[in-house]
Amino acid sequence: MSEPARPIVVTRTEAPGSGLSGELARLALPVLHWPVVGIAPADPAEWAESRRTIETFDWIVFTSAHAVEAMADVLAQPPGVRIAAVGPATGEALRERGWRVDLTGVGAGAEGLLGPLAEAGVRGRRVLHPASSRALPALADGLTRLGAEVVRFVAYRTVATALDIDACRGWIARRAIGAVTFASPSAVIELEGALGQADFAQLLASAPAIAIGPTTARELQARAVASRLAAEHTLRGLALACQALRCTEAREHHPIAGSDPGHLAAPAPTAPVRGGEGHAAFRTDKRLKR
Repeated sequence: MSEPARPIVVTRTEAPGSGLSGELARLALPVLHWPVVGIAPADPAEWAESRRTIETFDWIVFTSAHAVEAMADVLAQPPGVRIAAVGPATGEALRERGWRVDLTGVGAGAEGLLGPLAEAGVRGRRVLHPASSRALPALADGLTRLGAEVVRFVAYRTVATALDIDACRGWIARRAIGAVTFASPSAVIELEGALGQADFAQLLASAPAIAIGPTTARELQARAVASRLAAEHTLRGLALACQALRCTEAREHHPIAGSDPGHLAAPAPTAPVRGGEGHAAFRTDKRLKR
């Protein structure tokens, strides 16, 4: 009899059955909710200024679905302003709100968006960047280097939420967690802050860390934590990476039928594999180890 799957820690704040938790449930993977990052409204004064000036911009650049939701709740898409999305998930969030998407990034984070924007011609253009209160400056700095006039404003605030620390420490002590997922650098920062450095290190010494993208993986690397990187930088990709990890562990614990009993299945490949359920869905990003 195979042992039951150990639960996957979800550090996002989500409604039951939605987001990453819903994706994991559809893959029959148990979920352990440790929400350490929440979303709060931005200062209304920020919105008042953006509403007044929005039609003076040539581009609006979205780097998260949260920014899409925050902006679409307040404003309709302004005519004549082009829209850029950092990736397919953000683009889909825009389309669901009825917004047109003129450009989508070709990689993870700012690096994958700057090239297409440069080709589209942003020099001398005004670019609005609605972002989190904790957004990194990489995109705004990159656009400025390209010659754009960038206005970044806080569309929503990223805030810490409380955890039941005693319950968390019980799970850590039992080494009963299958993996810990991180969908943002803030999740790394807040989980370490909530648990403390010692418990955070003990947790990730026994449970693999799975990061949604390179920026989040770098936050883990800064704490000497090696992570697996989702092949697709979406919540679905993060869930598939958890499933791939579970499949790999199962193969390593059970010999392949008809083979030498001492022979174990080979580990999952390190290159991204774009597949359906049951395929490897994570990679080791060697660039992060330089």
